[in-house]
Amino acid sequence: MRKVLVFGNSASGKSTLAKHLAMSEQLAHLDLDLLAWQATNPPTRAPIAESAKTIESFMLKHDSWVIEGCYSDLLKVAEQKSTEIIYMNLPVENCIINAKNRPWESHKYTSKMEQDANLVMLLQWISQYEIRDDNFSKIAHLEFYHRYTGEKKMLTTNA
Repeated sequence: MRKVLVFGNSASGKSTLAKHLAMSEQLAHLDLDLLAWQATNPPTRAPIAESAKTIESFMLKHDSWVIEGCYSDLLKVAEQKSTEIIYMNLPVENCIINAKNRPWESHKYTSKMEQDANLVMLLQWISQYEIRDDNFSKIAHLEFYHRYTGEKKMLTTNA
């Protein structure tokens, strides 16, 4: 029963890898973006306790799964039940290229135009990955990676 956490900077390839694992190994897939935010304008984080309940429910319903996201606080909810982690530690420049070439994410945006309207903010967010000190930062991801005692892998390329 494989239970995988995939994390890293925005546009590092987390969703692509998680979807591939889900399809190739018949793993249930949870994208933390879909539960981490409230539908407000501007978006605000959902309460951690609320998101944690959703994650716990997902893990109870599925024997094998992949959970992906950039939220180290939410990854900690699933850490003890996971069998492995994969840290997508790509250079920021690669993440920026990925973001610019990203196809429409219909599960997150109502149109490609809406997604593209968010691109400038996303590129700025991605570029700050190495200097931020929040739950989405490289610092937080490295701490999570190094503290994890199970099987772990760090990928520095999408190849």
